[in-house]
Amino acid sequence: MSKILCVLYPDPITGYPPNYSRNDLPVITHYPDGQTTPSPKALDFKPGELLGCVSGALGLRPYLESSGHEFIVTSDKEGADSEFAKHLTDADIVISQPFWPAYLTKENMKTATKLKLVITAGIGSDHTDLKAANDFDITVAEVTYSNSISVAEHEVMMILALVRNYLPSHEWVVQGGWNIADCSMRAYDLEGMQVGTVAAGRIGQGVLKRLKPFDVKLHYTDKHRLPLNVETELGVKFHESVEEMVKVCDVVTLNCPLHPETENMFDKKLIAQMKRGSYLINCARGKLVNRDAIVEALETGHIAGYAGDVWFPQPAPSNHPWRNMPYQGMTPHTAGTSISAQARYSFNNGITIY
Repeated sequence: MSKILCVLYPDPITGYPPNYSRNDLPVITHYPDGQTTPSPKALDFKPGELLGCVSGALGLRPYLESSGHEFIVTSDKEGADSEFAKHLTDADIVISQPFWPAYLTKENMKTATKLKLVITAGIGSDHTDLKAANDFDITVAEVTYSNSISVAEHEVMMILALVRNYLPSHEWVVQGGWNIADCSMRAYDLEGMQVGTVAAGRIGQGVLKRLKPFDVKLHYTDKHRLPLNVETELGVKFHESVEEMVKVCDVVTLNCPLHPETENMFDKKLIAQMKRGSYLINCARGKLVNRDAIVEALETGHIAGYAGDVWFPQPAPSNHPWRNMPYQGMTPHTAGTSISAQARYSFNNGITIY
C-alpha cells in the first residue's frame, strides 16, 4: 500500500463544514472543446461541498483509507520542520494545489526516495521542478481543463471591477457614504475598449469568448496562432509579439504558463510600453510580472489598475507590497478553486502527464 501526502489550504476560520449558500451545482457534462468532464463510477463526496481545504481532503479519505493506504493531509508546508517535509521522506505520492502549493525542488526530491507520482489538484504545476522530477523518474500530473473556465470567469470579473471602479465604490457604501463623484471619477465603460490576452489557450480563449458580447476590440499574442476560422468567430486580431500588442490595448490579461521565457516578462521596460491608463490582469502566475514595477506603475499612474489572483511566494507575506498598493483588486489565488471547480479537480480524472 502507498503513503499519500496531500497539502491543502487551511479550513475556514469559522469552522468546517461551512453553511453552504447553495444546495447544488449545475450539471456540466462537457468542456467547451467537446472534452467530457470527469465521470467516475462512484463518489465519496457530494458535489458542492468544500473539498479543497484540509478537512475536505479532496473527498479522497474514505476511498484511500478503506483501500489500506496511508493518507496524510496537512496545510503545514513551509520549512524543514513542517509536516510536509517530515512526511515527504517516505511518501509514494504527493498531491497539492496551485493555490497553496507544496514546492517540490531538486533538493527536497533528493530526500523523497520513494516518491513516484506528484499530482496537481487543478492545473499549473510550476511549483514542481519538472526537470528534476524527470531526472528522478517522478511522474507529474494535473487535472486537465478542470478549472480553466473558473479562471476565465474570474478574469472577466476583475476586468469589470477595475474598469467600472467597483471595489472603491462598494467601500464607500460600507463606510456609510454616498460619494458619487469619488466613485465615478475613475469609472469607465468597457464597451469599445481594446482588450488583449497574452496566450490564447483554454483560459485565454475562455476570456475572449466571454468578452466578445461586450462589444470590445479583441487582441491576442501566442507562440501558436489560432486557426483562421477561430479568429474570425471571435473577431480577434493576432499580434506577433507581446510588445506589439500591449501598445494598442486598454486591458491586458495574462494567460500564459510560467517558464524561463515568461518569468519577469512584464518588467519595467514592457510596462512602460503599455498605454497610459491601461489595466493589467494576472490570473496566471505571480512571477510573470515584476513585483516592484507593478507597484511603481500604479503609484505613478502609468497603469490605471492591476488585479491579480496569483502571488509569489504563496501564501504571500502580510507585508507584501501588492496588499496595499493603490488601484488594485487582488485576491488570494481563489479563481480556480470555486466550489464548482473543486468538484471537478477532486475527481482526479482526465489528468495530463508531463
